[in-house]
Amino acid sequence: MTGWTNDHIPDQHGRIVVVTGANSGLGLVTAAELAHRGAHVVLAVRNTAAGEEAARRIGGVVEVRELDLASLDSVRAFAVKLTADHPALDLLVNNAGVVLLGPRRTSADGFELHLGTNMLGQFALTGLLLGNLAAARQARVVNLSSITHKNAHLDFDDLMFERDYRAPSAYGRSKLATTIFGVELDRRLRAAGLPIVSALAHPGLTRTNLTPRAWEHRGRLGRVVASLGLLATQPVEQGALPQLRAATEPGVRGGQFFGPGRLWETRGPVTEARLSREATDPAVGERLWAAAEDLTGISYP
Repeated sequence: MTGWTNDHIPDQHGRIVVVTGANSGLGLVTAAELAHRGAHVVLAVRNTAAGEEAARRIGGVVEVRELDLASLDSVRAFAVKLTADHPALDLLVNNAGVVLLGPRRTSADGFELHLGTNMLGQFALTGLLLGNLAAARQARVVNLSSITHKNAHLDFDDLMFERDYRAPSAYGRSKLATTIFGVELDRRLRAAGLPIVSALAHPGLTRTNLTPRAWEHRGRLGRVVASLGLLATQPVEQGALPQLRAATEPGVRGGQFFGPGRLWETRGPVTEARLSREATDPAVGERLWAAAEDLTGISYP
């Protein structure tokens, strides 16, 4: 099916949904579409003031909760409070992410910031909420990948990219790690017999605020480069469709991957996308999973 649009989203009444990074860009569009169709949406955001403004724009049944994926303490605090209020969770959209093209930075826990936010934080969050997801009927987890994962390669001897750091490569590695996580999660959910679907999506080249932020360190030149780059992108409403399809289409299978279908998956109608060989390698998945458990201290049931 190549003509999938938000009109295909079924009724979402009765569903409890968490969308990370829901105050802007892809997360805001995703949260709004789900809320407009009746879901109770939790906007999991680092900036709660921005989250409250987003909630006002969205309307419907939404709530704002603080979550900083670059801090495991924040992830744990979020999970404890959410579990108390929502013991069953129907959908977790791991949408939030960072792309920063300046010097190497680290998270509150000392992780390279791209990997810490884009993968390790989401890994910890999903693990802590697995019981909530298992308590719901036909729950799903959607991880947001990127076309950059296709050209990336994990270096297990330097996961934190402490040698010869290059920001674009660090971002690509983090998105490969996120993709491997989503695929490996599907394998483990199947093996455990848990009724949870792990699906993936990527937005192609989409117009969000991540591009301007990535070039902030270059001042005026960065603003010019970011503006030119935005000309090659598709609207955020189009870019959000792959993850909305992964989140809502009846019959989505574990491990399915959705993305744009034209111009090397950079834009266009939603279709099934291609995963890189490394992303689907079970040995790589097992090795990354073990590393993530060790780094985060989160072990899945």
